[in-house]
Amino acid sequence: MTIRIQLAQVEPTLGNLEANRALHLAEVEAARSEGAQAICFPELSLTGYFLKDQTPEVALSRESAFLEPLVEASRRISIGVGFVERGRDGRTYNSYAWLEDGRVAGLHRKVHLVSYGMFEESRDLAAGEHYKPIESKLGRLGVLICEDLWHMEGAWLYFQQGVDALIVPSASPARGVEAGNDGLGSVRTWRSLLETTATMTQSWVVHVNRTGWEDGISFGGGSRVIDPYGAQVGELAGLDAGRLHVDVDPREAARARTRVPLRRDEKPWILRRELERLAEEDSR
Repeated sequence: MTIRIQLAQVEPTLGNLEANRALHLAEVEAARSEGAQAICFPELSLTGYFLKDQTPEVALSRESAFLEPLVEASRRISIGVGFVERGRDGRTYNSYAWLEDGRVAGLHRKVHLVSYGMFEESRDLAAGEHYKPIESKLGRLGVLICEDLWHMEGAWLYFQQGVDALIVPSASPARGVEAGNDGLGSVRTWRSLLETTATMTQSWVVHVNRTGWEDGISFGGGSRVIDPYGAQVGELAGLDAGRLHVDVDPREAARARTRVPLRRDEKPWILRRELERLAEEDSR
């Protein structure tokens, strides 16, 4: 079973929900015309990234009527979309929803908020606390939002739960001009990280980054898809908005794990025991 996934490397308008929803719906229609069964948008694609004091103004509950046109569109194509979620507890989260068959099939809240350098996500957002796979008709999916990928436990926990693919939406700036094919240090680093993650978890890795400018910061694009063996099968090079469609076979993850049985031979009980030991030592 081959699935066509379209990556929408878009440039959202900061704080303009109406304009961004229109952009999403146009991209969804374009993906459908290309025969895609799923489309993935970047981190905070409905709102823009450097929201600061706008954060509470653009927050939406997962049941919000504003999302209904996208939820309805998911009857014809699965949609991954980033937004500021207002939880039932009143807190706001950097969230990514998977819309499918006219419903919110799953939702991930960013666990590792970035609060260093130019970033201050913890000022306005609460952190998620779970890595729960999304049961999609296209396979079992794990979502890691940007910084989540830089911390090993998320990808590993999804690996232990047998996901077929990791969806990695991001809003990563372009940094570090370098000589060579990649051109940017940030692109080289992301590519290395994505290839390593795919190889170690034997999963498809779908990375969709945004482009454009906000607050004087340029976002790096460079969206790409890596197969379960760590090989790149598609890339959107450069800093411009664009679309990339890639045909993937979710069964390839199972084949990779049969050839090299890393998941079979994992020893999670050792990790649990060692974490308990470290916690005990820290409490002394």
